[in-house]
Amino acid sequence: MSAEAPDYKSTLNLPRTDFPMRAGLPKREPQWLERWERIGIYDRLREKEGREPFTLHDGPPYANGNLHIGHALNKTLKDMVVRSRQMMGYDARYVPGWDCHGLPIEWKIEEKYRKKGRDKDAVDVVEFRQECREFAEGWVDVQRDEFKRLGITGNWDDPYLTMKYHAEAVIAAEFQTFLMNGLVYQGSKPVMWSPVEKTALAEAEVEYHDRQVDAIWVPFHVLSRTDAVGSDQGKVVPLGDLDGARVIIWTTTPWTIPQNRAICFGPGIGYGLYEVTGTPDECWAKVGDRYLLADALAEATMTAARLEEGQWTRLRDVTPDELSALTCAHPLRGAAENGEWDYNVPLFPGDHVTDDAGTGFVHTAPSHGDDDYQIGLQHGLKMTFNVEADGSFRADLPLFGGQYILSRDGKKPGGANKAVIEKLVEVGGLLARKRITISDAHSWRSKAPVIRLNRPQWFAAIDKAVGDGQDSYGETVRARALTSIDQLVEWTPKTGRNRLFSMIENRPDWVLSRQRAWGVPLTCFTRVGVKADDPDFLLQDAAVNARIIEAFEEEGADAWYKPGAKERFLAPDYDPAEWEKVDDILDVWFDSGSTHAFVLRDRADGTEDGIADVYLEGTDQHRGWFHSSMLQGCGTKGRAPYRAVVTHGFTMDEKGMKMSKSIGNTIAPQDIVGQYGADILRLWVAQVDYTADHRIGPEILKGVSDGYRRLRNTLRFMLGSLADHDPAQAADPLEMPELERWVLHRLSELDDVVRDGYRRYDFASVLTAIFQFTTLDLSAFYFDIRKDALYCDGDTLRRRSARTVLALLHERLTTWLAPILPFTMEEVWLEVHPGDDSSVHLQDFPAPRPGWRDEALAAKWSKIRAVRRAVTGALEVARRDKVIGSSLEAAPVVHVDAETAALLDGVAFDDICITSAITVTTEPAPADAWRSEDVDGVAVVFAHAQGGKCQRCWKILPDVGSYGHDGVCGRCDAALG
Repeated sequence: MSAEAPDYKSTLNLPRTDFPMRAGLPKREPQWLERWERIGIYDRLREKEGREPFTLHDGPPYANGNLHIGHALNKTLKDMVVRSRQMMGYDARYVPGWDCHGLPIEWKIEEKYRKKGRDKDAVDVVEFRQECREFAEGWVDVQRDEFKRLGITGNWDDPYLTMKYHAEAVIAAEFQTFLMNGLVYQGSKPVMWSPVEKTALAEAEVEYHDRQVDAIWVPFHVLSRTDAVGSDQGKVVPLGDLDGARVIIWTTTPWTIPQNRAICFGPGIGYGLYEVTGTPDECWAKVGDRYLLADALAEATMTAARLEEGQWTRLRDVTPDELSALTCAHPLRGAAENGEWDYNVPLFPGDHVTDDAGTGFVHTAPSHGDDDYQIGLQHGLKMTFNVEADGSFRADLPLFGGQYILSRDGKKPGGANKAVIEKLVEVGGLLARKRITISDAHSWRSKAPVIRLNRPQWFAAIDKAVGDGQDSYGETVRARALTSIDQLVEWTPKTGRNRLFSMIENRPDWVLSRQRAWGVPLTCFTRVGVKADDPDFLLQDAAVNARIIEAFEEEGADAWYKPGAKERFLAPDYDPAEWEKVDDILDVWFDSGSTHAFVLRDRADGTEDGIADVYLEGTDQHRGWFHSSMLQGCGTKGRAPYRAVVTHGFTMDEKGMKMSKSIGNTIAPQDIVGQYGADILRLWVAQVDYTADHRIGPEILKGVSDGYRRLRNTLRFMLGSLADHDPAQAADPLEMPELERWVLHRLSELDDVVRDGYRRYDFASVLTAIFQFTTLDLSAFYFDIRKDALYCDGDTLRRRSARTVLALLHERLTTWLAPILPFTMEEVWLEVHPGDDSSVHLQDFPAPRPGWRDEALAAKWSKIRAVRRAVTGALEVARRDKVIGSSLEAAPVVHVDAETAALLDGVAFDDICITSAITVTTEPAPADAWRSEDVDGVAVVFAHAQGGKCQRCWKILPDVGSYGHDGVCGRCDAALG
C-alpha cells in the first residue's frame, strides 16, 4: 500500500440529480400550471377511451369575493377525488361551477347605489340585473384564477354558471315541473324574513349570534262572561277565585304583542294560582293581584317583578281543564279608539310549551312563529298583517303605525319595541321588563337580525303526491327523499345520513319565493280576482311554459322583466288582463339544487342518467345544497341526483377558534400559496381529518412544511440513485435478493391501501401509509442498507436489483402522490421521464403485480428487522460511549435461538446491520451482553471489526490491501475492474 491513501471518490456511483433540495414552490408552481395548460392535460385525459365515467358534481361557490380557506379545502378535496379516480382507471370528469344569482350580489349593487345616493327601486329592473350579472362575471374570473393556482384540474374553459341563459331556462323549466305536477301553491305563513333586505330567507341563509333584547312579562286579564265578546260569552265558565286573575306571559319580542291572538299552556306542566301579599316601591304589581303561573317558573317571575320572598303566596293548583275554559282580554284592550284590540284571547293546550324559561304561558301570534301558526290553523285564529316588508308597522295601525322593528341598517333596534312597552306601561299592561342576551337569527349577508313574518309566499308541497309516475321511491317529495337517503346514497362520514334524514323528516314545505330582482323568476301567472286556494288560481299550460323557456334560452331570465312580457307569453291563448305575472324570484337554493339538470343531464361531459357519483361539500350543506338538491331532484327526477355524499367540517385557527376577520385570526389561501406553495396547502388538506372541524395556522403549516421537506429528500435520494438507469437492464424480481423482494411485497400491500383509501375518500390514510413507508421502510431501512451497494458495487445483480426497485418505487410513489401533490410529483416524474408531452397526470396507478405478494417472506423479514433493531441498539450504546464512531467499525456477535439462526442463514446480516462483519451464534450469551427491551431472545456482544479500512467503501475487512488496487477490499477491487 502506498504511503498516501488513494482517492477513490470519483469511482463511486454517488447520487447525481438536478432535482433541488429546496422546492421553491411559490415560484415554480406557476410554470407547471402553464405547462399543463399548454399540453392540455384535462382534455387529453378525456380522450382515453373505454373508461367508466366518474363524475363529481361541483357545489357552486358564490361569485362575490376572494377565496377563503374553506374554499381552498373544499376544492382541494374535490381535486384529490377527481385525480385519484382518474388514475384508478375512470374517466373522472369535473366541471367547476358558480352560483351567480341571489341576495349577496344584489346587496353589493345596492351598496354601490347607496353610496351614490341612488334609489334602487327607481332603476329599471333589467338594467339592475345586468349590473348584477357583470359583478358576478368579474368575480368568477378572479376565483377561477385562484382555484387554478391551487392546482385544481377541471374544465375551466367551460364552467357552469347559474346565470347562463341555458341554465336560467332549465331552472325555470324545473320550477314548471313542480308547477305542472301540482306542488306549487301560494300560502301565507311565517317565514324567516330580513327587514333590511326585504326578503324571505332560507334556513341555510341564517346564522345565530348573541344580541341584547327586551324581555317583558305581560298580564292578560281573565274575562268573566259579561266581559267576553261574541261567541266566547258562552264559553266562559263560573270563575270563582279565578275571577280577576291574570295569566302572565313572557316574550323577548315586545313588538309582536299587537299581533297576539291566543295564549298556550303545557298540558303536562304544573300550574298554580299565586297572590301578591306585599310590594316594594317602584313595582308594577299590586297587593291582591292574582297570577296564573307555571309552578317551576313562579319564583323567577316574582323576582323579575321585584317581589321578594314573603310578598307572594301560592293559593292552589290550577288544572288544564280550568285553563282551557279561560278567556282573556288583550293587554291593549280599550287602548285604541277604533277597538283594534277589543277581542277575546283564548287559552289552548300546546305541546311546544315548556317550563324551562318564561312563565309557562306562551304568547301566541300566528303571524310570527311556526308553533303559533300551527295553533292558529288548528283553532281558526285570525291572521294579522300588521308588519310590512321593511319591518315597519302598517301606517294605519293605531298607536304604533310607521314604527320600525329595526333601524334601517339593521344594526340597532327601531322604535317598535319601545313604543309597545311604553303603551303597556301606560295602560297597566306590564308586570316586569329586563334586558337579556339571547342567541338570535341573523342574515349571514347583512348580519342584521331576522324576524318571523307572515307574508304571502310561494311554496312547494313536499307531502303531496307528485303524480308524475316516478314513484319507485315514494309518492311525495319527502318520501322519495327519505328513501333516497337510506337506500340510494353512500355517506362519508356516516353521520351525514342522520343529519339530513332528520332535517328532511321534520322540515315544512319549501318556501320557493324571494322578493328580490336578481335571480330566476317564478315563471307562473295567477288569475285576477281568484283566491289562492281556488283550483283556477294558477295557470298550468304547457304551451305558455314552452314559450317562456324558449325566450329564456335566447335572452335569459331578463325576458320575464322586459316590457310586454305578460302579453308575449300569454297571448293569443289567454287575455293578459285576466292574469297577474308573478315577479318574485326563486330561492337561490332552488337554482343550485337544479344544477344537476343543466350540468349532469344536458352537457356532453355530464352523465347518462343525470346522476352524480358524488357531491362533496361542507357540513353546513346538509341544510343547504345537499338538502335543496335532494328536494329538487325528488320533485323532478323521483330520486336524489347523487349516489354519494362526502362532508367536511369547518376550518378553525390553531387554537380551535372560528376564524373571523374581526378577531384577526383568518388565514387566506393566497397568503399560504405565496409563502409555501400550493402543494404545502394541499398536503395540509390531505393530513387533516376533514370529516370533523380541523385547524390551521403558522405552526401547523410549519410542521406540514417540515414533513414535505423530509419526503422531498427521500425522493431526491431515489432520483439521484436512478441517474443513467437503463430500464432494459432491469433485474427479474424472481432473481432479486430477498431484501428487494421484500420491498416489492410492501409495494403490493401498499397498492391495496392506497386504492382503498382513495376509494373511501380517506386521503389521510393514503398519506399516512405512504409517509410511514417512505420514512420507516425506505429511508430508515432499505435505503440505509442499500446505499453501500448502490454507491460501491459494480454491475452486480444486487445493484441492478436495487435500481430496478428504485425505478418501481419512483413509478408508484409519484403516481400515488400525484392527486395530493400534483406540482411536486410532476417535477419528480419528469426527472425520469422527460419530454414535452410527458406528465405524471396522464398516468394511471400502475397495475398491481400479484407475483410480488409473499406473506411468508414478509413474516421472515419482520423477524429479521426485529433482530436488526437489537443490533443497532447495541451499536448505538457503543457510539454513545465513544467506543466507535461508525457502525462499520463494529463486528458484533449476535446470540439467538436456533430458529432465528436458521432464519438468518443465507442473509447478508452484516449488510443489513451496516457493520463490517457480524457473527450469529446459538451459544448462550454472557450475562453482560446487551439486550433490547422490546426484542426477546436476542443478545449482542460488541466486538471491533478486524482488518484494514477499505479506502473506497470504508468497511474494515481482513482482505483489504490484498488486491491490485491499493487499499481496497475484494468487492471494491472487482468494481474498479
